[in-house]
Amino acid sequence: MTSAASYREIVKLMGNRFEFTAVSEDKVTAELAIAEAVAEVRRIEELLSTFKEHSQVNEINRFAGIRPVKVDQEVIGLVLRSLKISSITQGAFDITYGSIDKSLWNFDVNMKALPDQALALKAVELINYENVVVSVENGTIMLKKKGMRIGFGGIGKGYAADLAKQVMTNRGIQSGIVNAAGDLVTWGTQPGGKPWTIGIADPDQQHQAFSSLSISNMAIATSGNYEKYAVIDGKKYSHTIDPKTGLPVTGVKSVSILCPSAELADALATPVIVMGVKVGLDLINQLNNVACVIVDDHNQIYTSKNINIKYQ
Repeated sequence: MTSAASYREIVKLMGNRFEFTAVSEDKVTAELAIAEAVAEVRRIEELLSTFKEHSQVNEINRFAGIRPVKVDQEVIGLVLRSLKISSITQGAFDITYGSIDKSLWNFDVNMKALPDQALALKAVELINYENVVVSVENGTIMLKKKGMRIGFGGIGKGYAADLAKQVMTNRGIQSGIVNAAGDLVTWGTQPGGKPWTIGIADPDQQHQAFSSLSISNMAIATSGNYEKYAVIDGKKYSHTIDPKTGLPVTGVKSVSILCPSAELADALATPVIVMGVKVGLDLINQLNNVACVIVDDHNQIYTSKNINIKYQ
């Protein structure tokens, strides 16, 4: 009997590094499943990308404040789920962030001061998920105000990872991983039967893990300020903007969310940074099958009630 092996492929998709792992006894089966998963992510990118001129998302944005736009049921479903997350995070997650003026925040070594508070507030005045009108009956979405823009940067990679997993399992792959630039979903076990072990990056040393988790049939997404930030007067400011104030968030270095769906994990990671340790943990502790690990600016580690992490 042939023993199972891991087959892996790395592809740049949605502007990010996607890694597909399939465990199979047959190389051809694994490679076909991965090829179909890659094609599925490309399809989602065409549908949702704001960088693709003719995507349905750009169509919605083009007619903001003018008229409703007919879209696929898939887009309606993703928007409705996004609005639900906006509601439970009290707007800390908001797909209408697309209208934000990027010129105010230049998160690099040259950023020496925070933008003026009034200016920052003006920049986020079009961000309001309550101004997204969805008609399930007509299959349309409309943004109420001119200049509003939606984008799926906070949920799209996780959504794509979930659908890629679905494609691979439909192809008979009973164990594998889809890693969408750190938002990943796992199922089954490694060759040999051990659960998958995922490391959580140390916010101060990105390529080192400070803890590991044994997970199977679970997804994990991490959001942190270690990728892009500015230091102003000795204080570190994350590239994450609070949609209510328009100013960068402080207090949390990284958040990792674990739950069965990569889409939900992806969508919750950033709002927990915005909400802060206490409010963020309070929210996660109220959700079924969702756990989190938070590292604050002082390297204190906080976990939700239902999680055990192994320190390296």
